[in-house]
Amino acid sequence: MADGPRDTSKKIITIPNLLSTFRILLIPVIVWLYCGKQDYPLAAGVLVLSGVTDVTDGFIARRFHMVSDLGKVLDPIADKLTQTAALGCLLTRFPAVWWLLGVLVVKETVMAVMGLTVIRRTGEVYSAAWHGKLATCVLYAIIFTHIVWYSIPAAGSWVLTAVGIACILLSLTLYTIADLRRIKEAGR
Repeated sequence: MADGPRDTSKKIITIPNLLSTFRILLIPVIVWLYCGKQDYPLAAGVLVLSGVTDVTDGFIARRFHMVSDLGKVLDPIADKLTQTAALGCLLTRFPAVWWLLGVLVVKETVMAVMGLTVIRRTGEVYSAAWHGKLATCVLYAIIFTHIVWYSIPAAGSWVLTAVGIACILLSLTLYTIADLRRIKEAGR
């Protein structure tokens, strides 16, 4: 019997999935630190911890062959919940963030519908693409900047928001094209 990588696609309890769950558990901590305690440096630190665990779970999943279907779903859910909660916190100070949050919600709604359609038609769960990872990194950088630069000028906030919106729309467009192609190919 060969010692090749084992199929872990159906596993539920894996280190990457536990790390994604940990990121979800950090969300109320971030909200409490930002809105409740108004400890912005600590809120930023917990956000960085969340980001480090995000990178770590992806590395472990690929390096140690622990990629699972649950992980392919849980990881982006952890990202989107964290981003949405953090943007919600920022709304208390930065009006431009409303636009960013609105575009993110529209993107994720479209992606959820398309993703479920792809899974139903193909029976497969697809991992995030480069543009989704780029949009996630840019969005986290924008959130982090707003948290640590608490007195960012309104113009700076609007510029960062525009950059975030552009990345989100690029990702939405490319995911939609890929999903429509998958749906079409499954219909053949």
